[in-house]
Amino acid sequence: MKTAFVYTHRYFDYNYGASHPLKNERLRMTYDLCRAYGLFDLRNMTLVETVPALEEEILRFHKLTYIEVLKEASRGFLNEHFQYGLGPGDNPIFPGVWEWSLLQSGASLQCARLVAEKEVRIAFNIAGGLHHAHEDRASGFCYINDPVLAILSLVDRGYRVLYLDVDAHHGDGVQWAFYDDPRVLTLSFHQDGRTLFPGTGSITEMGTGRGMGFSVNIPMLAGTDDEVFWQGFINIVPRLLEAYRPDVIVSQLGVDTFRDDPLANLEFTTNGFCKVVSYLRKHAPAWVALGGGGYNVDNVARAWTLAWAVMNGVELPDELPECRIPGMAPERRRLRDPSHSSHSQVRCAQRIEECIRYLEENLFPILRKGKYY
Repeated sequence: MKTAFVYTHRYFDYNYGASHPLKNERLRMTYDLCRAYGLFDLRNMTLVETVPALEEEILRFHKLTYIEVLKEASRGFLNEHFQYGLGPGDNPIFPGVWEWSLLQSGASLQCARLVAEKEVRIAFNIAGGLHHAHEDRASGFCYINDPVLAILSLVDRGYRVLYLDVDAHHGDGVQWAFYDDPRVLTLSFHQDGRTLFPGTGSITEMGTGRGMGFSVNIPMLAGTDDEVFWQGFINIVPRLLEAYRPDVIVSQLGVDTFRDDPLANLEFTTNGFCKVVSYLRKHAPAWVALGGGGYNVDNVARAWTLAWAVMNGVELPDELPECRIPGMAPERRRLRDPSHSSHSQVRCAQRIEECIRYLEENLFPILRKGKYY
């Protein structure tokens, strides 16, 4: 099983600003922790230098007017940017924002190409997964929607794609991009949009037109833990895989689902996260893995290091390497989290059961009619 990790130190030429919650240092910490564990010395893996996306590749989804504004913003011109979602707040204008976007989206396109051309079975871009961007505006820390671009590059080659998103925030930009498109099945597990940005991802959002039944959402209650989440995952994902039979899975592996993330209210740990990664390693015919949210940088580094180890079939010791990882809290000495749940899970479990029941009544009949074939 061959794997590829797409990465460049040029990511750190750019940053969202000192006060912004999305810290690019989390990418460096993940890389350093993987290296400290020897995960870039494995026989069947390749460390690939990121190549920026071409403008024509970005135009496969995003509108030219928006791209031109993004390039102007990158050079410091500040005229008429608010209508495109740019400005103080979630999507700041910073020097090189366009170049940063070309890098992070280029890495996802490289992952898609490596998988499509069967050079590897699994390709991982930790800088990717910016799933909120729309065709003509930035949203939720995301300027260019690299998951959409990666999926489109696979669809253009004739591949059937299942997009799986386990970020705490609903993958709205990807869902709407393919909402009427039967060539892509989108599946998002996320905190209920009534309590978290972007406010979408209701169980009733199932697609439209020819895409009806190709959008699936599991909105979880705040406080949901590993065990309850897994009950939803294992009751839904295998059935969709069997019915849809994708050629490639594109996954967004955000870890803002973890219990001490400052921007969400779920209670996952590395245990539940790694069960998802292990399942995908076993069952995905081919797999483009992307990063995503995660605003406790220690959690990000530990979780994505564990993910890369699982992708390569490596069991890591729980004790962190002796070498110091810049930016990691000195009291953080374990790779894995202890099992944890501080909330009663009764209501959370009831919500998952309600979601499963709704899909039983409204989505799975579509599967039984063979619409996915």
